[in-house]
Amino acid sequence: MKIRLVAWLTAACILFSLSGCETAPESQTDSSRPAVESSNVLSEELEKTEEPISSLSPYAAFYDQALVSDAQTEFGMRYQLEDGILTDVSLQTDYTGYTGDGAVGNFEKDSSAVLLYLELPEAGFYDVTIHAAGVFGEKTNTICFNDNATSEFKSPASDTFEPSTLSGIYLEKGINKIEIKKSWGWILLDTISLQPSPPFDTSIFDVEPTLVNPNAAEYTKRLMKFITDQYGKKIIVGQHSDQGFNSPEFKAIFQETGKYPALLELDLIDYSPTRAAYGTSSMATEYAISWAKEQGGIVGFCWHWNAPKDLLNTQGHEWWSGFYTHATTFDLEKAMNGEDPEGYANILRDIDVIAEQLKRLQEENIPVLWRPLHEASGGWFWWGAKGPEPYIALYRLLYDRLTNYHGLNNLIWVWNGQAKDWYPGDEYVDIISEDIYPPPHDYSSQTARFQQALDYTDTRKVIALSENGVIPDPDLIFRDHAPWAWYATWQGKPFVLQIDGVDIYSEEQTEISQLVKMYHSENAITLDELPDLTSYPLD
Repeated sequence: MKIRLVAWLTAACILFSLSGCETAPESQTDSSRPAVESSNVLSEELEKTEEPISSLSPYAAFYDQALVSDAQTEFGMRYQLEDGILTDVSLQTDYTGYTGDGAVGNFEKDSSAVLLYLELPEAGFYDVTIHAAGVFGEKTNTICFNDNATSEFKSPASDTFEPSTLSGIYLEKGINKIEIKKSWGWILLDTISLQPSPPFDTSIFDVEPTLVNPNAAEYTKRLMKFITDQYGKKIIVGQHSDQGFNSPEFKAIFQETGKYPALLELDLIDYSPTRAAYGTSSMATEYAISWAKEQGGIVGFCWHWNAPKDLLNTQGHEWWSGFYTHATTFDLEKAMNGEDPEGYANILRDIDVIAEQLKRLQEENIPVLWRPLHEASGGWFWWGAKGPEPYIALYRLLYDRLTNYHGLNNLIWVWNGQAKDWYPGDEYVDIISEDIYPPPHDYSSQTARFQQALDYTDTRKVIALSENGVIPDPDLIFRDHAPWAWYATWQGKPFVLQIDGVDIYSEEQTEISQLVKMYHSENAITLDELPDLTSYPLD
């Protein structure tokens, strides 16, 4: 398939905000690029079409102003990023290994970006590879496709230009817009390449309902069987709310859709001993029992675990933020390797406290989608601050303590470390999940992150979207082969509510029309569509 690069060479430039990919006023020009005569670069396929060019793409206006530069390589069709529109980046020639005139860097300002247009004769799925040098260490940055589909890509720490591939990106026929912009920044970019994605293997959605705990209760197995039966076919609608079914979030959603989520996720945060010491209390367990028993809904729990000791409790690092790395000096590595026996003892103490709450659910025969130690690889929580090795040791300890010591057989273990090097092993993970907060009104499927999660292990596992801001479009997630088993929108303002604690829906992240589309989609499961999970068949 012939693929061409179209770089817009008019005076208009793009200024990018951290919250999304937006077109700036025409007065913001790029003086770093020389003027180039425009040329007609439609491919033969497009020249032959009887459709008006304006109907092929919203970016067809750039048809007569274009620059083509590509080369056949082992990566497919490769394009020089310096041929795009550069905003607040520079052409770097101090590092070896680049192709063309130099590398684009350093992406140090919030507005730093490269803008490209690609002309494709056919709509379909493409593998998009960015060739970057992580000379300042491993970084994560952002790439936007056609204004409303945002993905992250990681560039490993390296002095050479290494490929980072996003698989299965859906692009339209005609002109497609690509924006690469700063998230962490501090990278050097050389080229971008595209090639058609190979046929997708839908058999990956055929996951056995076997749980890692061989002693899992029958009712736990029934929930897992229901999830695996729906996986790849429908998405379970979920919502996080610390106030349960009667929360402002659930009321606001019902007012707009006439329906409730099928999954309620709560947080065990205020049972943490170093929070309880300051007087916190929680009704999370009661809300979960009520939700399961009275409404028949699915229960999920995360745990923002306040550090077991060594809270700073200073201005900006208060005790109630003690789950964050910045608010504690607790050293997980020392606790796990024996250098801090008190820290290790406190870890066990905290786990035992949480076990008592989970046992209350077990006594009621309530299965739990259990998502502990989440987002570890980000490093912003203390359990991820010392790298993957102590984190994996803690995760395995938590599994052993809850499963074998406390005899909890109502847990479905949802791992949410968000990076392959942090994976604790197939024998500790029932379901893999990702937490994604795209820009407002970005309803894309987040297929790149779905593909990333699939790559954590060679064993087939269910993949879920355990936290989100924007609700993805139900049509797109199935079109793009990213059928998250469930999603659970985060609570409060701005994700659901205009004002915290008040049941007025906010459209800041997800518009009402999109909310209604999801809740009434034939591919979505809401509370009224759940079967009786206490008798769901196991065969």
